[in-house]
Amino acid sequence: MFARIFASLYLLLAPMIAMAEDGHGEAPHDAGHGAADAAHGLAEAAHHMTLGDYLPYWSVIPFAGLLLSIAIVPMVAGHWWHHNKNQLLVAVGWSAPVAAFLVYCAVTDFQGLGHDASHGLQHAIIEYVSFIALLGSLYVISGGILLRGDLEGTPTINTVFLAIGAVISNLIGTTGASMLLIRPMLRTNSQREHVWHIPLFFIFLVSNIGGALTPIGDPPLFLGYLRGVDFFWTVENLWHIWIPTVVVLLIMFFIMDTMMYRKEDTEHREQDERIIEPLALEGQVNFLLLGGVIGAVLLLSPDPAIQDIRQYYIREIAMFGLAGVSMVVTSQSIRTRNGFTWEPILEVGALFIGIFVAMIPATALLQANGDALGVTAPWQYFWATGSLSAFLDNAPTYVTFAAMACGTDPTCTSAENLAPLATGEFAPVLQAISLGAVFCGAGSYIGNGPNFMVRAIAEQSGYKMPSFFGYCGYAAAFLGPVFVLVTLVFLI
Repeated sequence: MFARIFASLYLLLAPMIAMAEDGHGEAPHDAGHGAADAAHGLAEAAHHMTLGDYLPYWSVIPFAGLLLSIAIVPMVAGHWWHHNKNQLLVAVGWSAPVAAFLVYCAVTDFQGLGHDASHGLQHAIIEYVSFIALLGSLYVISGGILLRGDLEGTPTINTVFLAIGAVISNLIGTTGASMLLIRPMLRTNSQREHVWHIPLFFIFLVSNIGGALTPIGDPPLFLGYLRGVDFFWTVENLWHIWIPTVVVLLIMFFIMDTMMYRKEDTEHREQDERIIEPLALEGQVNFLLLGGVIGAVLLLSPDPAIQDIRQYYIREIAMFGLAGVSMVVTSQSIRTRNGFTWEPILEVGALFIGIFVAMIPATALLQANGDALGVTAPWQYFWATGSLSAFLDNAPTYVTFAAMACGTDPTCTSAENLAPLATGEFAPVLQAISLGAVFCGAGSYIGNGPNFMVRAIAEQSGYKMPSFFGYCGYAAAFLGPVFVLVTLVFLI
């Protein structure tokens, strides 16, 4: 029913939208004939339109509503919100109108949009399953690795933690590195009082920016790899920007942590110095399983040239299987001492099922109207990709802007093959898109999957995390100046 109402409303509003979006914004002299011509022209062209050409801009309201719900509901109804079934209810509630309209279009071929609607939903489902399979398997397997110990929570030790995390994010992914290190880092600082900044910089460096050097590191780069970008292209083209960016943020953290550490009273410092336990590893077999996940990503990923939906789930089945093996072979004692619970991954799963569906209109509009943004220079691509990656999922945002760039490169004939874009004169543009997608995923809690997990684990450990908007404000304050510096030095 909602889908029919949505479709009918748009048919009624289409002539007015066409007039409003006319270059001069003026109605024709014969308004009646003009409206009829506009409607007739719309009907004639509908079979040649994409979903993004057809949808009005207000079709992004469900996505905006979902984002606002994630931001506001925890502040006004925190107890109610922290039940996964309620999070799922909110996510499905906002995404249901979009899903209903797309299903209606797919079934009836409404205005010739059946193929686009069906493809959009199918792609969202495939992407969601892959997303959950990767994050879920890394979460479960890394949750079986116990890094025991409680070091002294000094600025030097904390900075080393973050530096190691930024490096290994490229080897086991930002999710794997986050789940492996976040608990021991929180435990190391559990005797301190002034620690609000530690999870934030952890999200910045380990959950996002650290994973910019390999396709394993972050999903956007993996999509680029599937579309023809050489596996080692990212490290060869981004290392000279990655190193100074990480170093600047580590210095920034060290200075801030030193200031916070000096605020600690004598009692907290002495307690931190007394409760020290050397680091030790348990559950090492899970490193082999993490290697299996990486192998599944490299060896079982679908070939874009083969249009068979069944191939997409071989990789996912392998990853879920490896997670199952981890649950069987890992001692429950390890997971208990690790503070392992299902809540963080269930929260991600509940919310992102709505995000992946509700964002379809926003992504479609961006693909169809991207040229109107006037984005041409690398620095513009960096900020355009980054701004949207902070609030849309950064993987499809990467693909969308890469497709835009491919359209301006005469050697890049298809967005399914980005190799010419990576190797030709447009390589700086792809470089900027890659940086924007990975770096700016740290801009909000929903910019990248591990962000939510780290937030949930930190709150379970007794850390007070900022609200959605509060986190965005801190990200803008800390990361904004660094990204401006990256722009001025490397992208202009």
